[in-house]
Amino acid sequence: MKKDGLGAVLLFDPDNVRYVTSTKLGEWVNNKLNRYTLLAEGHDPILFEIGSAIGTKKMLCPWIKDIRPSKNDMRGSMTPLLKSNEKVIGEVYEILKEWNLHEAPIGIDLLTVSMMQALVKFGMDVRDGQATMQEAQKIKTHEEIQLLEISAAMVDGAYYDVVEAIKPGVRENEVCAVMRGRLVEMGAENVHNVNVISGDRAFPHPHDFSDRIIRPGDMVFLDVVNDFNGYKTCYYRTFCCGYPTEKQKRIYKKTYDWMYDAIRAIKPGVTTDEICKLWPTYRELGAKDEYETMALELGHGVGIAHWSKPVIGHQCSMEYPEVIEENMHFAVETYYGEDGEAARLEEQIVVTKDGCRVITKFPCEEPVACWKY
Repeated sequence: MKKDGLGAVLLFDPDNVRYVTSTKLGEWVNNKLNRYTLLAEGHDPILFEIGSAIGTKKMLCPWIKDIRPSKNDMRGSMTPLLKSNEKVIGEVYEILKEWNLHEAPIGIDLLTVSMMQALVKFGMDVRDGQATMQEAQKIKTHEEIQLLEISAAMVDGAYYDVVEAIKPGVRENEVCAVMRGRLVEMGAENVHNVNVISGDRAFPHPHDFSDRIIRPGDMVFLDVVNDFNGYKTCYYRTFCCGYPTEKQKRIYKKTYDWMYDAIRAIKPGVTTDEICKLWPTYRELGAKDEYETMALELGHGVGIAHWSKPVIGHQCSMEYPEVIEENMHFAVETYYGEDGEAARLEEQIVVTKDGCRVITKFPCEEPVACWKY
């Protein structure tokens, strides 16, 4: 906040609220912007909580000294006549006035139009608080790395169940259910997403799952974003329903080599453009521009948020490179496909003093045959 010249931050993003207050509610609140927190130097954070949850928070979260009811408009579903968001900002303004910070810049991470209009009414100097929070979260503590490893270890184990589940006649949604169910059994607080893509659905990449029936000879890949105590994974693996063909091995190897070429280059002081140069450009992938290849060959921070710093991709890294630092944690994911078949792989790495350490452990040196006839 000092670096960005902010007097305070007002945060609505559930990941940021959790990072500052060490509190959460169920996943049902994540897209509603009903919980928020106000933080300024020299003051304990104030948590504005959904009214019905305040009693529990006061009992179980004694480190939060000031918990007040939130007052916003249930994502626009309440009548505008209530001026709910004006009440939110009016209360924040009065607090900042008490702290002599009402004229200082305030960083905010997420906003609705009516919230922005209320900020304008009170004459507040609004800055980009999301950028501030991203910067704060990019270097992980020892405890955060432990939580990330536990989260990854859960997906390691669930992938074993997936290997046993993939066989002819099983549908993608059934494989998704196996992964989700096993993670919940192992203690996931939430399974943010599971993509399951098989056969000719794999190219181009649809980023979802369906009720497609898996057939002998299909390649199958999964993407798993698990959530353990708030800390996420981003973890792809590709399998074969049966033994891989020579073509499938070639597709897989290209995907694997791109991923590990990048991983071998990662160490403190390396810049993201140096890593990006190891991956194909959009022209080499047959796309019209870099944005058509967004999220195909990608590196991105993972922590309490699924997407965070640093980002490695042709869309940003070549023009505005970032420096890799020790104790960053991020995912490296690559993809290659042709003629209706594709492979997708991803590893999570922690940057060490002189390189990096891979924390996703399920084998991926070659495609795993799940149904051995």
